[in-house]
Amino acid sequence: MTFIPCKSLAIILLSMTGFLSGCTDPNVVIDQTKEISNRNWSYVNKIKYDVNITDADARYNLYLNLRVTGDYKYANLFTLVSQRGPDGKKSVVRYEFKLANPDGEWLGKGTGNIYNYQKLFLPQYKFPAKGIYHIEIEQNMRDNPLREVSDVGLRVEKIK
Repeated sequence: MTFIPCKSLAIILLSMTGFLSGCTDPNVVIDQTKEISNRNWSYVNKIKYDVNITDADARYNLYLNLRVTGDYKYANLFTLVSQRGPDGKKSVVRYEFKLANPDGEWLGKGTGNIYNYQKLFLPQYKFPAKGIYHIEIEQNMRDNPLREVSDVGLRVEKIK
């Protein structure tokens, strides 16, 4: 077992933090994914994010981050995405995401039995005002819980 002095460890950690922060895209407002407990996504398990919009003049792309197993039994996914802005107004939109071809071939990037998706659902979107937007993603399929969904998330990026 190798011992690293505290001073050396601090330098290594600071260097790694600087390196990792240098790799982040300044146009990404949020890119997070939350694990779904036991891969069973129920109606009441809404995935919630607070998104801070500082530039209301810019346009943004919003993506669904999704990870399912190869045992997911559908070729698509329906969600309800609700948004409440700084003015308190709420909107809800239903989206369908295609996950597989009719022949069963998964469209996501696969690693073992897991398939990853980043699906654009709101392109070139202009938020009405600066401030915090509360965004919730809810599964809207017939099955409750919806099995074999392991992670769900949101990516919001400013268009250059």
